[in-house]
Amino acid sequence: MKHALKCLVSLCMLALPLSAHALLATCTVSATGITFPAYTSPGGAIADSTGDIAVTCTATLVIGTGSYTIALNAGSGTFVNRTLKSGANALTYNVYTDTARSIVWGDGTGATQTESDSYLILLTPTTRHYTPYGRIPAAQNKPAGTYTDTLTVTITY
Repeated sequence: MKHALKCLVSLCMLALPLSAHALLATCTVSATGITFPAYTSPGGAIADSTGDIAVTCTATLVIGTGSYTIALNAGSGTFVNRTLKSGANALTYNVYTDTARSIVWGDGTGATQTESDSYLILLTPTTRHYTPYGRIPAAQNKPAGTYTDTLTVTITY
């Protein structure tokens, strides 16, 4: 089952298609976007920040086990260089699965990885949190502005 959550490096809309798995459990997603600190240009230093993706699953008919995968799309750029935009200006950044910011969080294609987890389906909601680690590389010469991007988070369970 796929659920798409539309977000800007802050996350917002969830579509829930019904499948046979939905009879066993329902899962919801909420997210807090990545808000980077002020970036100094030209020659700014690396800017790091984090967000939060929360997945909550609850049994509908039976108690058991389940699993899901969390994927992110490339937003307005590519998985190599996601882009924050302010009008015609673009600032490159990326989102990673690890604190070292070495594994690009994507859809599993190319050099990207997804996050996967298994869980016990209980009658009471179980919530797990996942941290997207964002980074704006140093030394980008861009004019002042508010730069944003929208990512789609897809949960498959």
